[in-house]
Amino acid sequence: MTSPYLFDVLIIGSGAAGLSAALQLPASTSIAVLSKGSLQEGSTRFAQGGIAAVLDNNDSIDAHISDTLNAGAGLCHKDTVRFTVERGKSSIDWLINQGVDFTRESDSERDFHLTREGGHSHRRIIHSADATGKAVSNSLVDQAQARKNLSLFEHRMAVNLIREPNLRSGRYRCTGAYIFNAETEEVEVFQARFVILATGGASKVYLYTSNPDGASGDGIAMAWRAGCRVTNMEFNQFHPTCLFHPQAKSFLITEALRGEGAKLLLPDGNRFMEKFDERGELAPRDIVARAIDHEMKRLGCDCLFLDISHKPREFITTHFPTVYQQCLAFGIDITTTAIPVVPAAHYTCGGIQTDLNGCTDLENLYAIGETSFTGLHGANRMASNSLLECFVFAEAAAIHIAGKMDSVDLPGKVRAWDESRVTDSDEDVVISHNWDELRRFMWDYVGIVRTDKRLQRARTRIGLLQKEIHEYYANYRISPDLLELRNLATVAALIITSALSRRESRGLHYTLDYPHAADLAKDTVLTP
Repeated sequence: MTSPYLFDVLIIGSGAAGLSAALQLPASTSIAVLSKGSLQEGSTRFAQGGIAAVLDNNDSIDAHISDTLNAGAGLCHKDTVRFTVERGKSSIDWLINQGVDFTRESDSERDFHLTREGGHSHRRIIHSADATGKAVSNSLVDQAQARKNLSLFEHRMAVNLIREPNLRSGRYRCTGAYIFNAETEEVEVFQARFVILATGGASKVYLYTSNPDGASGDGIAMAWRAGCRVTNMEFNQFHPTCLFHPQAKSFLITEALRGEGAKLLLPDGNRFMEKFDERGELAPRDIVARAIDHEMKRLGCDCLFLDISHKPREFITTHFPTVYQQCLAFGIDITTTAIPVVPAAHYTCGGIQTDLNGCTDLENLYAIGETSFTGLHGANRMASNSLLECFVFAEAAAIHIAGKMDSVDLPGKVRAWDESRVTDSDEDVVISHNWDELRRFMWDYVGIVRTDKRLQRARTRIGLLQKEIHEYYANYRISPDLLELRNLATVAALIITSALSRRESRGLHYTLDYPHAADLAKDTVLTP
């Protein structure tokens, strides 16, 4: 059959990375951008803090590089760090040209307000109040909707990548993907010369997370099934401060509060961070999250507290309007009261292995943003480097694709999706039960503090779950819940395997069995 959807470039994901790549490809390129939900439902929209870049005369490229390397605990790739940091200012300039309205100093129409976050030695976080992701997302969506060469598809979820032999190179190349249309409940075929995965991270593999529901590791799982290596999946960043409230779902309390002087407190009102790190509340996220986890378990309490009420009311409501309004909706006035907080899974530091152009092991398949592993973050992502990575590698991939466009043929014919041997399920309870079990044992056994015994228990359980999920997938028509469960199980298995193979504690991977770092820092590379 001839595919009803044929493009030069297929981009799976409509967040900061995906839309930035689409907007930086040549206007002569036909591009499809697929969004799992609506265009603005991804993780980008929920980013509060900002974007790290050297924009102040008192700061320097070398300082930003040094801070990133320190936070990464010996596993950052130095060439990637320099490549990314050196392109920070140009990325910000590009965003400003796209219409992103960054916050300026109160007494200036020209100078942008910069804040400081954990691990940074200078103020270098440019932001739009405390809703930077929302501002970026709105601007990029507006720009994308105005481009005639972009076709935007909502409520589309990728099932599997399509690959075919490349007779010239003797390797496989990616030529598209099978896509589930949630509105028609049909599987469509999208074909393209190039495919970009910009599907975000996998933090929904954990019971408690700051991420939206769609962060189910789809791109990582699909790339793994297609033969791509994944790297450093054991490094899952837990944000230290998510709002603890029975009615609050995944609401992040931005690290910028601590950057502006907020203090972490025990239930009795005493500070504790100085016992764990001389930088106190401004220590890197892995240290802060582990300290909070330790104190909660030591005291047997459900949460700790983050207090910025010593700052002037106007300062708080001006700099943190989103946090102020959201907490107020739950009866917490942060200008007078400390905020109850707990750690939650936040960012996937590992992912699909790529080079500096975003190229993966599969020809013509690119991965950018949180779904990728570039080597920037090492064993622990430094605050606000993630959005910067999205923009830098979106541009790099766009430039690389544009340079290859004329040399890549259109894909050949591909088989339609075959549903002739499956039936409708009457046991969806299997999906909901397995989803709940998976996320609970990942939280309990593969969380902030790990042991070999816990990891081995998790490995046994994920093996059983994957067998059940495979049988279910083979016999019943697919649904978004089933696809996400299948991908989460794949990602969970990769995380567990990676964690078991790292016999040391480094960055975000902390195990009681091996509490010290090894002399030699090595990436954990898994090959299908």
